[in-house]
Amino acid sequence: MSRFREESIKTLGLGLQVFLMCLGAVLCSTVAASAPLEHSHRHRLSLHRHRERTGKEGQVLHRSKRGWVWNQFFVIEEYTGPDPVLVGRLHSDVDAGDGNCKYILSGEGAGTIFVIDDKTGNIHATKTLDREEQAQYTLTAQAVDRATNKPLEPPSEFIVKVQDINDNPPEFLHGPYYARVPEMSNVGTSVMQVTATDADDPTYGNSARLVYSILQGQPYFSVEPQTGIIRTALPNMDREARQEYDVVIQAKDMGGHMGGLSGTTEVKITLTDVNDNPPKFPQSVYAMSVSEDKVSGEEVGRLKAKDPDLGENGLVSYRFIEGDGMTVFEITTDTDTREGVIKLRKPVDFETKRAYTLRVEASNTHLDPRFIAWGPYKDTATVKVMVEDADEPPAFMATSYSFEVEENARDGTVVGRVHAKDTDVANNPVRYMIPRYTDVEQFFSVGPEDGIIKTTRPLDRETLPWHNISVSATEIGGHHQDTKVRVNIKVKDMNDNAPEFATQNEILVCENVSPGKLIETVSAVDKDEMVHRQYFHFSIAPEAVNNQNFSLKDNRDSTASIYVTRRGFSRMTQDVYFLPIEINDNGIPPMSSTNTLTIRVCSCDSKDTILSCNVEPYILPAGLSTGALIAILACIVILLAIVVLFVALRRQKKEPLIVFEEEDIRENIITYDDEGGGEEDTEAFDIATLQNPDGANGFLPRKDIKPELQYPMRPGGHPVANSVDVDDFIKTRINDADNDPTAPPYDSIQIYGYEGRGSIAGSLSSLESVTTDSDLDYDYLQSWGPRFKKLADLYGTKDSADDNS
Repeated sequence: MSRFREESIKTLGLGLQVFLMCLGAVLCSTVAASAPLEHSHRHRLSLHRHRERTGKEGQVLHRSKRGWVWNQFFVIEEYTGPDPVLVGRLHSDVDAGDGNCKYILSGEGAGTIFVIDDKTGNIHATKTLDREEQAQYTLTAQAVDRATNKPLEPPSEFIVKVQDINDNPPEFLHGPYYARVPEMSNVGTSVMQVTATDADDPTYGNSARLVYSILQGQPYFSVEPQTGIIRTALPNMDREARQEYDVVIQAKDMGGHMGGLSGTTEVKITLTDVNDNPPKFPQSVYAMSVSEDKVSGEEVGRLKAKDPDLGENGLVSYRFIEGDGMTVFEITTDTDTREGVIKLRKPVDFETKRAYTLRVEASNTHLDPRFIAWGPYKDTATVKVMVEDADEPPAFMATSYSFEVEENARDGTVVGRVHAKDTDVANNPVRYMIPRYTDVEQFFSVGPEDGIIKTTRPLDRETLPWHNISVSATEIGGHHQDTKVRVNIKVKDMNDNAPEFATQNEILVCENVSPGKLIETVSAVDKDEMVHRQYFHFSIAPEAVNNQNFSLKDNRDSTASIYVTRRGFSRMTQDVYFLPIEINDNGIPPMSSTNTLTIRVCSCDSKDTILSCNVEPYILPAGLSTGALIAILACIVILLAIVVLFVALRRQKKEPLIVFEEEDIRENIITYDDEGGGEEDTEAFDIATLQNPDGANGFLPRKDIKPELQYPMRPGGHPVANSVDVDDFIKTRINDADNDPTAPPYDSIQIYGYEGRGSIAGSLSSLESVTTDSDLDYDYLQSWGPRFKKLADLYGTKDSADDNS
């Protein structure tokens, strides 16, 4: 309905505007017709424009007589009448009305927009003018003699103004507009200012006088009519109820009166958020549950207090304010979902406590001081956490066990007992076992039902004083969960090891030792533990108690002193003495052992410095010093190095690649600088087939390469050298050699038992010659040509010499 009314108003205004324009045109025509008579005294202007300007101060300017008269200087824009619009009339004082005066118009639009009647001087506008395109035109008028075209008056310049009408509606150039204003703002809070522009003349009438009004957006907003400032019109506008508003602002010219033109724009106003809402839990009580097998840090549940505010205004923090589970649970805030996350701080036990009650508070982290009075910005809720029973593994009564057992105790001796029980309500029986990886050698066993640990064989403390094993307890009928406990078993010591000498060193005594001299202090060790006030007792064994050479004194501190009892020992007579000593401990039961002390007689100098003993059977000469000994050893090392180097050089010497027989005499190959008998004369085969048995089999042994394959002889015998199939023989041997991967690149021996068929001389070999030189005739060599010239000369010369003789 509002849009329809707006269109009706626009249509009515346009009709009134057309009516007024027509009325104005009629009035203007009437005024133009009567103006020359009524206002001629106001519209005269001299064509001469001869003004005498003051050259110096005090000079008087003389005005010329006004020579032009015109009636009108303006024309209404957008005139659409049937006849051209009369702009005005020009008249000169020299115009007597006899038609001799001719009026000429020049300047902007002359001849196109503006035309002049050269007889009457009336100026008409032939086209519709738009003030917004050009507001005025500058023209020049001149009166000339019609016959001679000589100026009757000097040219005169005047201005034609286009009179404005209200033909342009207001426009908002920057729309649509977007604005933001905080919610809960006071009435009259400025939102933004909108401005419209009107192309009409602001200095003429009310065509460009704008008035703003709001067409859409009441009653929430208002606009100031003169300034276009949009303000809030209602208090306590809540963003959570409505966030965006579409406001339509109208700008109307003509001061807002009827007949004015208008333009509209749209303004989208968004309410921004403020912290005006406290967090609120959707429910007052939350029920959660947690299993007793959960570990610390696991999540129990979540809850969320809703806050319709945005951004930091809607941030919520959670905390426990009271309850019996404040030390068992903790609550944190999920920054992404804004939820309160309740987690276990320490494990719970269904058998101990089955339910917890907590009070949770949710509060805003950022407060707006303007709305603190609307608080409090917090809310509380109750959380009840139920503990669920879980099938837990058995629990031992102690975290670890320590037992003791005598060493060498017979198998089956009871060491101790471990005890575990099912902590669940069912209280199922428990079965015990020892994991084998904790008792690899299976020294112990445990009763599966009573948990009694026993030995399986005697234990030796000296081998392993402690046994650290584990015992596991499994609930019978449960989920086969087990619990392990550490069991430390100490093997108690028994006096089952006899003492013995701490060291087994020989005692060296000089031949000239004095009687009663202390030669050694001996001590003992025992693998068993030494108890308080326990020591070793030493004595000479009964079988040597009557010896006349040495005596023993027990020092009562687990040591004994050995003394010499006679004078004069001789290495030549006896160089080694053996003294058996019995060592006793005072343990329970006491243990003893007999150890033999070895005493060696040595030769000494006057200062009792030992010179030699039979322990060193090879003594260097007395005069050989250490330096000489080092020099001898160095010479031996150098000689050995030379020998090794010589042997290495001999081994690096090259040896022949082929292992030949001890005697392998071959023909000597002599090179002749003579022409052969033909191209095929150079074809040959390996002569080794004639002499070497290995060569006959197609194999030549080498020292540097071990043949991997050996090719057997082809079936059938090889043709002999003088056979008619020697050509096939050679091709066969060449093919065998080319296809044999173990054949070395040996030098081949050329044989000339076969002459080529391409020579006209026949055979030149002397192998088959059975005649003497005197029986041969070589005259035919002269006719063989230049290739056999040297041979013919040699033999011909010989024949000539023989003939001469």
